[in-house]
Amino acid sequence: MTATEPTTQDDAPVNQGTFDEKKSGKTDDALRNLTRRSESDDPFTQQAEHASQPTSESDTDLSKKERSDGKRELTEDDCYDKLGFCFPWYKKWTILTVVFMVQMSMNFNTGVYSDALTGIENEFNVSAQAARVGQMIFLVAYAFGCELWAPWSEEFGRWPIMQLSLFLVNIWQIPCALAPNFGTIVVCRFLGGLSSAGGSVTLGMTADMWEIDDQGFAVAYVVLSSVGGSTIGPVFGGFIGQYLTWPWVFWVQLIVGGFTQALHFLLVPETRSTILLDREAKRRRKSGEDPNIYGPNELKESRLSVKEILRIWRRPFEMFIREPIVLCLSLLSGFSDALIFTFTESFTLVFDQWGFNTLTNGLAFCAILIGYIIAYLIFLPDIWRQRQIRKKEGNAARLAERRLLLLLFLAPLEPIGLLGFAWTSIGPAYAPWIAPMIFACLIAIANYAIYMATIDYMVAAYGVYSASATGGNGFARDFLAGIATMYATPLYENIGGKFHLAWGSTLLGCIAALVAIPIYVFYWKGPEIRRRSKFAQTLAADRERHAGRRASQIRRESQPYPV
Repeated sequence: MTATEPTTQDDAPVNQGTFDEKKSGKTDDALRNLTRRSESDDPFTQQAEHASQPTSESDTDLSKKERSDGKRELTEDDCYDKLGFCFPWYKKWTILTVVFMVQMSMNFNTGVYSDALTGIENEFNVSAQAARVGQMIFLVAYAFGCELWAPWSEEFGRWPIMQLSLFLVNIWQIPCALAPNFGTIVVCRFLGGLSSAGGSVTLGMTADMWEIDDQGFAVAYVVLSSVGGSTIGPVFGGFIGQYLTWPWVFWVQLIVGGFTQALHFLLVPETRSTILLDREAKRRRKSGEDPNIYGPNELKESRLSVKEILRIWRRPFEMFIREPIVLCLSLLSGFSDALIFTFTESFTLVFDQWGFNTLTNGLAFCAILIGYIIAYLIFLPDIWRQRQIRKKEGNAARLAERRLLLLLFLAPLEPIGLLGFAWTSIGPAYAPWIAPMIFACLIAIANYAIYMATIDYMVAAYGVYSASATGGNGFARDFLAGIATMYATPLYENIGGKFHLAWGSTLLGCIAALVAIPIYVFYWKGPEIRRRSKFAQTLAADRERHAGRRASQIRRESQPYPV
């Protein structure tokens, strides 16, 4: 069956960045959105044009409205050229490269632990299954940690929160390396996972510097760091396990984390818009340019209250439960990520049959890294093409579901790869060692595609709520990956008889085929499903009301659920 691109505009208000000039009647606002150039037009030109574009009277009144005490709030439209969107292209990509390394280091911590298992078993006289608790607890805590850090980065800025997160993660490596007992490792791994800000901040920084329709290349880059970090851990872990003792697994994590924290400290400025607006307002008051102008945070009667914190923390889980798109795609993404951690355990069992040692078992994970890079390169031309189409024909030219098109063809590689891996991993008498690696590469291509496409689709479908939608996605990936570390080895050792290694992957392949079905449902029925979504319809109404203004203008009273 051939997939066709949904190009109808019937659902245009729900599509990201959509506005309807005829319905709105706001010619000035429509003209501003049509003529404002983005970084995609000329990467050497800053996006400062937004600040100089004509604004309608209603926008002017909104941005300059005085409070009863005479204070006025500085808005994004008042100083667009001071925000992260207008950073030079080289500054943006320098920041994003450091963010790439930060994300890699945090996910490196999740994957490298498996190479300390044998040493921990021998040192503390615990079983192999008990030793895996240290990996499981880190991933589960990581799932919650990403959500817990998110509101603080939005309130106090990305830079201090990321620095604090990196500092705490690095600190907890020290007692793990010096642990007098296994309980210390479990507790400190839990605290380390809970301290990891992860994608909640890194993807937030991407949104700080690129408008939604310009984010594609940046999001693809960050996604590569996320999936690659958890796989590069076993690669380096093979060298650690071969030549060093188990505490060095944690010392290496500390070295990598300390290096990335130093880079972040030196090279990454603040990118959060509200913080930059506060700074600009203070500068204007100090210079006498406008003594009555204040930033958005300065006019808040109180910073985050307990009720507000709970509301923000609860929203990703609320959307996870109530929104079928978020639920199904998050479970698909989570299951796909869990496969990688299942591989972390199964690779040793599989490649021991070909006489691989600790080092070569680690190098076997290069097949997965190659798959991720191939998938990343596959997405780049499509991202460029869609940006060109939106630039020429307008944002309504493509529905959000268009972002799932590549996934229709790449998602089947997951069950195909698993089944192929299953029946080429039964030993040297039946297949060469390169055969299961080739199929592992196919699984990696599908895993990257699933994460990238689901993130991209949720951003398009949910707009201002995309942080909460993708938060549910990230939570599912980390939580299910943590659970996978506990069942992986028993799965491969206890299912089936002679070909027990094959039957474990066969079972996973069958499940992968089932959980991929919602992709095709959402591609063809997505507009209808989104029309029934309170979140998506609230976003559509707001975009139509404001004639395409940035989604950050949405009012809290418009939120569909009291979360």
